[in-house]
Amino acid sequence: MSKQFSSLGISAPILKALSELNIVEPTEIQQKTIPLLLTETHDVVGLAKTGTGKTAAFGLPLLQLIDTKSPIVQAVILVPTRELGQQIFRNLEDFGKHIPNISIASTCGGIPIKPQIERLSQPTHIVVATPGRLIDLIQRKAIDLKQAQYLVLDEADEMVSILKESLDEIVAELPKKHRTLLFSATLPGTIKQLIQNYLNKNVVQVSANMETVGNQGIDHEYIVVDPIDKLDVLMHFLNSRDGERGIIFCKTKAAVNKLAKNLAINRFSSGALHGSLSQGIRDRIMEQFREGHINILVATDLAARGIDVKEISYVINYHLPDTYENYVHRSGRTARAGAKGLSLTVLQEEETAEIPEFEKELGIKFTQFQKPSVVSLEENNTLLWAKQIFKTKPNHDISADLKTKVKTVFHHLTKDELIEKLLANYVLQNKVEVTEKPVKKFKK
Repeated sequence: MSKQFSSLGISAPILKALSELNIVEPTEIQQKTIPLLLTETHDVVGLAKTGTGKTAAFGLPLLQLIDTKSPIVQAVILVPTRELGQQIFRNLEDFGKHIPNISIASTCGGIPIKPQIERLSQPTHIVVATPGRLIDLIQRKAIDLKQAQYLVLDEADEMVSILKESLDEIVAELPKKHRTLLFSATLPGTIKQLIQNYLNKNVVQVSANMETVGNQGIDHEYIVVDPIDKLDVLMHFLNSRDGERGIIFCKTKAAVNKLAKNLAINRFSSGALHGSLSQGIRDRIMEQFREGHINILVATDLAARGIDVKEISYVINYHLPDTYENYVHRSGRTARAGAKGLSLTVLQEEETAEIPEFEKELGIKFTQFQKPSVVSLEENNTLLWAKQIFKTKPNHDISADLKTKVKTVFHHLTKDELIEKLLANYVLQNKVEVTEKPVKKFKK
């Protein structure tokens, strides 16, 4: 392992950390970027899909280039969300744990600023920040960037609107001679404009793994459903992947909340993640997902940015993403670090016309996922009903007298007989509902 990374110019303390982290082989973006950052002085644009190791591509050389004897901020890494900032901060700490006296700080929004100000009063070499919080710290004169040599814009395509408003103010604080390293999964026109405005005209562009979304390990599939069956089809899929971890993407916060509520009712191990939740709740949900205490995350696009969790088996696009870039970022949450994964898009019939456009634009191929039969969906709903009963906690407010009377009713039934009767009752009730609804509709 060390020979491969050492051949890129990585130093012994970092090689030791990589070995302990079981990071064995440099990815394409790492192989192309690391020597460039260590030996050249150009600005760099790095293009690679999510899950291809961009953090290490800029993080490893930055850690090596830091002068730990100088207690000043030497590198600033800007990110679109606190979740991504925390992920990068943790990665850098892991990569740099054998570098004596290296000091890294996370100063992202969404949490109180006072502890961050106190942290920055101590020697700090690398700052990971969201643009808004960094500007706040600059305005409070809590951070000095006058000698910072490196500015990293990570996931730049997700920060375009923020950077348009804030980059001038941040760049004004940096010395005139500094290196800008821009990393992105896509290169829309707005990013090209940023490159023209803020990077040196001799900028070097590095591309890796751009021929497919993420990597060859992702199976891109779609399933066509009627709106009325959408939730049932989703729960059928989730039941078939019981115990596996996945992320379900919705377009809006309201849709995330509604779907998460339905999953909770049906006793799926899930949590919701969107921008209107407090940072404390978002952190708690993310930690539960990362630690495996919940298996399913229902999220909006931006809230899910920065989720670098291994063993995510599948990603579900419960709503078709608005842009090709969003599809790239969504699907890139699975099949990380060489693993296999599924990106499943749930469509209505009229949306299938968009599939060829996604294929053409992204250079991928979709296959159709087999829709479960009506009988299979009904059986799945019956199993979900049984799980609801199994996981229902006893109600201790019910009087002992009533419990005794109910027990008397069932007294002569065996367990098998009780289950048979419960099942028959469930099927009868649901058949009644199915036949009643069209009648009510017809009367209107």
